Amino acid sequence: MTDYATLLKESDLKATFQRMNILSVIDEYGHMSVDDIYAEVIKVHPSLSLATIYKNIILMVEKGVVVEVPIVGRKSKYELAKADHMHLVCTECGMVEDKQCVDEADAVFESLTQEEQFKLNKRQVNLYGICASCQTQKAS
Repeated sequence: MTDYATLLKESDLKATFQRMNILSVIDEYGHMSVDDIYAEVIKVHPSLSLATIYKNIILMVEKGVVVEVPIVGRKSKYELAKADHMHLVCTECGMVEDKQCVDEADAVFESLTQEEQFKLNKRQVNLYGICASCQTQKAS
């Protein structure tokens, strides 16, 4: 189990019950929209407002605790920050799947950043397309 209090403190954030619960929900369910996070959080803390969830998510993204995954034509989804990886994002249903980076992609990023004398701190690669399930539904 992730130690959310330590994670927050290492990012110079107070370990409030709101943030701890938000992180717990994201950790349990994976990639979630703010609305989905809110729906889960209010089951435990019904007095929390959607504005409080948004405010805390934005702050945790700025501090690098949570990562935003933008989805074209839909609300972004959020996940806990973790080792570099890629996302396969379905533009039909909004599904987000994690995929490990491959050596060939790492070589391209390394070459490009060196060529541009650009110091890469972190990366986020999102590949947009249509998942197998949505392709099957369209073919039916």
